[in-house]
Order: sequence, then structure tokens, then C-alpha cells
Amino acid sequence: MERLKATESREKKIVKIKNTKVGGGYFLFCAGPCAVESRELMKEIASYLKSTPVNLIRGGAFKPRTSPYSFQGLGEEGLKILKEVSEELNIPFVTEVTDTKYVEIVAKYADCFQIGSRNMSSFELLKEVGKTGKPVLLKRGMSATVDEFLNAAEYILNEGNDNIILCERGIRSFDSNFRNILDLNAVAYLKQKTFLPVIVDPSHGTGRREIVEKLSLAAMAAGADGLIVETHPYPEEALSDGFQSLNRKEFLSLSEKVKKFASIFNYEIQS
Repeated sequence: MERLKATESREKKIVKIKNTKVGGGYFLFCAGPCAVESRELMKEIASYLKSTPVNLIRGGAFKPRTSPYSFQGLGEEGLKILKEVSEELNIPFVTEVTDTKYVEIVAKYADCFQIGSRNMSSFELLKEVGKTGKPVLLKRGMSATVDEFLNAAEYILNEGNDNIILCERGIRSFDSNFRNILDLNAVAYLKQKTFLPVIVDPSHGTGRREIVEKLSLAAMAAGADGLIVETHPYPEEALSDGFQSLNRKEFLSLSEKVKKFASIFNYEIQS
């Protein structure tokens, strides 16, 4: 993990996803649904994202689900929908790649790969996305230590790709009140110890949409370089993770607070 170490002579990495910058004082505000369900839904979400400082769209086209009977995503059709919305808003998008066999097709459409928690230790997948040179948003495994997380990033780095965004998304605990426990210790630590940008996923980190806003602001105070948040106009009808997705009103409230906190902490949000 020596190659990821922050030193006095090494500048903090600024990762560019098209025109969106993250790290080095630039704040990433990423939002969208857990999964792309339809073109109509994405268009509706886009209608309210455009009035916010969102500078990266998220949405799953390939969904790794615990149950084989849960909604698995729309595949390439979902990628096409994301591309349409991305071009309409002139905002890049990130989407999860779940297997080495999908790297080529996801690279064809997406501006940034997401490696989800379940695949943090899929080392061949990490190598393949590393070879593409595209930005990679790497999520911490749900039971991974910080050192294991950093070693996963090294697999990407070793392929010559340092366009890596580390994402703290909560770790498993014994407390059944929360889906995960958001580890802000790790955010502050990683910001000190590495040169890579570090963002936070408060949606997965809590699993409870009523506290997503508060944890988002806490993450900003802890030094996070960005947020990735789930939003859905009708969370109770969502095919995936509706319980942690902010509705339109809640998301617009968060957006206003993110703008205020960005000013307080001297972040620049490109939107």
C-alpha cells in the first residue's frame, strides 16, 4: 500500500470524469436511483436533478442482488437510458460493473466504473477495469478492513490507472436498526493516509432515508470529497432499495444543505 501513501511532496489526486472533478478541493455530488427501472423514471428523476448541484449521475444497469429473484437490472438497455439522460443534462454518469464479461459493454457507455461492495475483492475484475484507464469508483467491502480496501485499490493502480475514487459505504455490524454503520473514522483516516479522493455513500451507509441528510453533512464535516446518494420519486414503489432512497422533496432539501456546507468548508462543486 506504499504507492497510495500521502506524502508532503505528493499532491492530492484530482480525478476527472469528463468535465467533473473530484478531489483537491473539488466536491463530487452524485445522485440517481439504485437501479434504472425505465426510461420514464429516469426522465422524471432528471427533471429535478437539473435544478441541483449534482455533477455525476448514478444508476444501476447490472444489479448484483442477494436474492436471485430480485430485480437484476435492465442490462444494456439500462446503459442506453443512462447515456440518454447524461447527454440531456450534460452530466457524466457512473454505473456498476459486476463481472469481467461486462467490462467492455459498460466501458462503451459509462464515463466511470463503479465496483460495488460485493466485488471489492474480485481481483480479476479490478485488474480489467484498471486496464481501461477509465475512472473507477471503488466501494469498500461490507466486511473489509481499511487495509483490505486499500489493497483492492492497489490492484487497479498496478494496471497503470490512478483515476480511483475511494467510497466509504458502511460496514456490517450487530445492530439491526441500520443496514450498515457508516464509518466516518475511515473517511478521516483515508484522507490523511492516501492521495486519492474519498467520498461517502450515506444511503447504503445507513439504510434509512430519514437520516441520510444528517449523515451526508457529517461526512462533509469529516473531510469527504463527495457524496453518492440514492433518490427515487416514489421510494415505496422502487424495485431496489426504496427504503434508503430520498424522494424528490427530501433530495432537494439535501441539495440546498450541500451547497451551504460546500461554502462553509471551501469546497468547489462543478455543476
